[in-house]
Amino acid sequence: VILILTKLYDYNLGSITESSLWRSTDYGTTYEKLNDKVGLKTILSYLYVCPTNKRKIMLLTDPEVESSLLISSDEGATYQKYRLNFYIHSLLFHPKQEDWILAYSQDQKLFSSVEFGRRWLLLHEGVAPNRFYWSMMGSGREPDLVHLEAKTVDGHAQYITCKMQNCSEATRSKPFPGYIDHNSLIVQDDYVFVQLTSGGRPHYYVSYRRNAFAQMKLPKYSLPKDMHVISTDENQVFAAVQEWNQNDTYNLYISDTRGVYFTLALENVKSSQGLEGNVMIDLYEVAGIKGMFLANKKTDNQVKTFITYNKGRDWSLNFQGPDNDTGSKERRALPYCSLHLHLKVSENPYTSGNIASRDTAPSIIVASGNIGTELSDNDISMFVSSDAGNTWRQIFEEEHSVLYLDQGGVLVAMKHTSLPIRHLWLSFDEGRSWSKYSFTSLPLFVDGVLGEPGEETLIMTVFGHFSHRSEWQLVKVDYKSIFDRRCAEDDYRPWQLHSQGEACIMGAKRIYRKRKSEKKCLQGKYAGAMTSEPCVCTEADFDCDYGYERHSNGQCLPAFWYNPSSLSKDCSLGQSYLNSTGYRKVVSNNCTDGVRERYTAKPQQCPGKAPQGLRIITSDGKLTAEQGHNVTFLVQLEE
Repeated sequence: VILILTKLYDYNLGSITESSLWRSTDYGTTYEKLNDKVGLKTILSYLYVCPTNKRKIMLLTDPEVESSLLISSDEGATYQKYRLNFYIHSLLFHPKQEDWILAYSQDQKLFSSVEFGRRWLLLHEGVAPNRFYWSMMGSGREPDLVHLEAKTVDGHAQYITCKMQNCSEATRSKPFPGYIDHNSLIVQDDYVFVQLTSGGRPHYYVSYRRNAFAQMKLPKYSLPKDMHVISTDENQVFAAVQEWNQNDTYNLYISDTRGVYFTLALENVKSSQGLEGNVMIDLYEVAGIKGMFLANKKTDNQVKTFITYNKGRDWSLNFQGPDNDTGSKERRALPYCSLHLHLKVSENPYTSGNIASRDTAPSIIVASGNIGTELSDNDISMFVSSDAGNTWRQIFEEEHSVLYLDQGGVLVAMKHTSLPIRHLWLSFDEGRSWSKYSFTSLPLFVDGVLGEPGEETLIMTVFGHFSHRSEWQLVKVDYKSIFDRRCAEDDYRPWQLHSQGEACIMGAKRIYRKRKSEKKCLQGKYAGAMTSEPCVCTEADFDCDYGYERHSNGQCLPAFWYNPSSLSKDCSLGQSYLNSTGYRKVVSNNCTDGVRERYTAKPQQCPGKAPQGLRIITSDGKLTAEQGHNVTFLVQLEE
């Protein structure tokens, strides 16, 4: 089923005057107009699909006219209308329970529903925009807990948690003591982050698995003025920190499991302002290959692309230019000539950004950039890698949007242009060769492409206009006829992930199943085919621990600001502490044996201290006693 909501905007009135809802049940060959099903006079403003049950659809009406919502449980065939006594600004669906929704109103109130929006309950007033979260822990406990940041009567911000059906004063709790900075609450996976500014400097606090908050520890010399949490998967926090002396760059830090101790992963990563004033950091996590990131680092006013396969422990320039680059071998040698990529991801779901990769097509990366000494905004070409970034091939001179179909078994490219086009390009061999196809007789101004989520189907819908005054045009492109059979076992070959020949990455050898490039067969559902076997631990599997820095000989030694014996000073007799070796294993690294024992921190008993300050007196203060009488002694020991 495809649902499309179109609106007519009247420039003279400055408002939307009509809307239409269209529905197709044959992958977009024919569409039915459903205006009579939702009410002929109804103007719709928004369309939501329940993420955990695609049969459930919710439509919002235009708040200028009325406030109500329409609910469908049959993939948008029929609707029931419900009036609302508030105006919805945004919705947040529960990640597991299909009928649980949080609604944020235009006057900053938060409502909850357990009946897919048929009835609503006011949870809290004065909630900060986009600072409300479902509690989703790995363990899945307390699924009905809501985290939110709310304003107190006197205008302070507080972090509050409460049950979605009851948020009264008595039942809500405040996990962080005191107030927090406005718009600073982040709840992600097992972590909760808040910020508190005192003395003109922000301090960052983290709670792991909903335990007590601890202050996040960066190296002592760091004076951060801004921090963004980039990822929290695999029990580790990846954060970008802007130091007091940085303006358009951030430093990347990576944490221990609890998210408290941070070590530097890469300095001076380029950043820019997004359209809504949001900060965009030039770091891209490659889908399908755990631990692989690309980053644009600024050095001496040049921006260069670096790559890591082990979550930031080692970075290298982005390899040699591709094979078909002309020119002498010397000129292609690093560092003069590497490939630099634009790492902006598209905010629009119907157009692709500068770089794309998919979980279902591990190892295939499509990106735009240039070969040379630095990243340039002028001379942009398209490149593809089919071995997870080890080698790249140039595929187009100009920028193109690239779509993945059938798990990357088919790549579709369309030129990025403001002019109308009638052709697209197809590749069946991971971007090695491309053939040109015409998809429309009249040239079309392309506004976007709708592919089925999951990259498994072979149908896409291109939408656009024939002229600036014309109606919407939809073109359905079906690639099924190209294939005459489904892939069988002998159409696949094993492919080993490596980094310039090194097969042990993140402590394991990973072998993926790839379709042989000369076979034209349909892959269908993604089976997630990967086998992995652990490697023997070597020094490369270990990062420097908090307070240690890597020296030129590769050893981790204490940094100038760090005193390793400070750990044992803070503990008391009878307890133990972890005595660092100066190394810590990269968190999601799976290596075994080897140097693991030697590099892992050992629990040690806290050192005993000499006792001091012993005093002994009697309860009546006298130092003489009569025979036959009891004497009570008082013994005091200061330490």
